[in-house]
Amino acid sequence: MAELLVWPALLAYGEAAFAYAGDVRSPGRFGRFATWGVRVGWLAQTALLTFQALSADGFPWNSWAGSLNLFVWLVVSAYLIWGCSPRFRLLGLAVMPLAALLLALSYVAGGTEGGSGLAWSDVLLVVHVALVLAAFAGFTVAGGLAALELWQERVLKRRPAGILRLRAPSLVALDRLTIATVAVSLVTLTAGIIPGLARLPESGLDVLVVGTAVLWILGAAILYLRVRAGRRELAAALALGALGAVIVLQLGLLATHVA
Repeated sequence: MAELLVWPALLAYGEAAFAYAGDVRSPGRFGRFATWGVRVGWLAQTALLTFQALSADGFPWNSWAGSLNLFVWLVVSAYLIWGCSPRFRLLGLAVMPLAALLLALSYVAGGTEGGSGLAWSDVLLVVHVALVLAAFAGFTVAGGLAALELWQERVLKRRPAGILRLRAPSLVALDRLTIATVAVSLVTLTAGIIPGLARLPESGLDVLVVGTAVLWILGAAILYLRVRAGRRELAAALALGALGAVIVLQLGLLATHVA
């Protein structure tokens, strides 16, 4: 059953990535195909996650590959909130290739299968994993927004001849969305760290715990630099750094932290 659900999601995400690339070259021509690719892929992956939850004996995403599957769904879900708007289609060029690649990696590693997992009765650990992954997804989208913000600012400074053809949100809108996304992600990460701290005497301090703490500090620094110090460009650059930290944590260090 998982095979019947993961392939439509992979193909739809891949189609969306190619359509977004085509829409950059020919604005307005491929945008609808990209949008429907994201939606169809998200629906297929939602069905896949539902199947996993129903068929597993417990929380089925506590493994490295399983958490990668859930992480991709959370990233696409966050993007779907406003990312399918024509003015945010450039963000899809950053989000959807990453989503397709990571879902394929999860599939190859067995993260889309409906095996047994962490017991649902271990509420603290389930909440910890779910909230931390949700925060990772939020920082990923914030990094994409920051990249779009910095790119658009450079384009505006160069004033190319085709600048009026760009369908992108204003710098003010991007800045506000980036900061709002970082703020929500930081709150979510804090909420996820709290139950993790309760298990720290049992599990001990490892590299992922330290890395998550570094990500929290980065999030707090972004908010301080933008809200209190007014350093917009530096805050956007740090948001890109937070995205890099998430990729390292999700792809590398998480393998040492979960079964």
